[in-house]
Amino acid sequence: MFERIVGIVFPIYALVAAGYGYGRWKKPDMAFANQLNMDIFVPALVFAALASKSFDVAQNLPLLFGATVVTLGTGLLAWPVARMLGVAGNTFVPPMMFKNSGNMGLPLMVLAFGEAALPAAVVLFVTENFLHYALGTWLLDHRAKLSKLWRVPVIAAALAGLAVSLLHFPLWQPLWMGVKMLGDVSIPLLLFSLGVRLTDSRHADWKISIAGAVTTPAAGVLVALLANLALGLTGRDAAMLLLFGALPPAVLNYIFAERYHQEPERVASIVLIGNLASLAFIPLTLAWVLK
Repeated sequence: MFERIVGIVFPIYALVAAGYGYGRWKKPDMAFANQLNMDIFVPALVFAALASKSFDVAQNLPLLFGATVVTLGTGLLAWPVARMLGVAGNTFVPPMMFKNSGNMGLPLMVLAFGEAALPAAVVLFVTENFLHYALGTWLLDHRAKLSKLWRVPVIAAALAGLAVSLLHFPLWQPLWMGVKMLGDVSIPLLLFSLGVRLTDSRHADWKISIAGAVTTPAAGVLVALLANLALGLTGRDAAMLLLFGALPPAVLNYIFAERYHQEPERVASIVLIGNLASLAFIPLTLAWVLK
């Protein structure tokens, strides 16, 4: 079991460490690479997974509901923690709710459960991403317009992929393979970019950051357990939802905080410490769900 867990987490953290080391050495501007990833490669990954002949919408609906429950439930549990810490809810709660289901979640799920788990992992990622762009934006700015949410490339790709799946549209296989090849670029680049991004974070607000590093996996796993019982999830899907609940805060939380001027340096610290703490929480969760 120890060798299996090391085999799962080592490639992930090795790529993050490579990005962190390169970021400290060269201090690259990853803005274009990140934009390219979020505009082209990640949407290609999402479309290819959802448009795949093996993807079953009905079969994955409970997982979609489970991801929604975990995201919202974690936020509800995080609000009283924010009050106890004396920190603004809009600073502390979003990083607890919106997890690193892209940079870390996608490769983690595939390495832990195999390539066949990618469509289910994409469902978790798209659900979390949709809620982040919709609810996350509203939490930070109640005046934000959400009517153009479908223009977000990842959301548009998910809608297109679901349409192909639901309508049983005969997608030309060489075209699907080309899109999949574009999507294959996304996961290594996500991990490397995460490492580079973490070099910008500051070790500030230790008390709040450490509390967040414990709150997000503890609350996420607790809500995931309840969701599994309520939705009747078992086997691989139940294990994936538990692992989803244990994920650290998404780097996107920092980008949103910076955009809406919601204490970005404090949010960056929460994200940094949360991702560092995942070095302990993720292997522990894997040991539990894979036993």
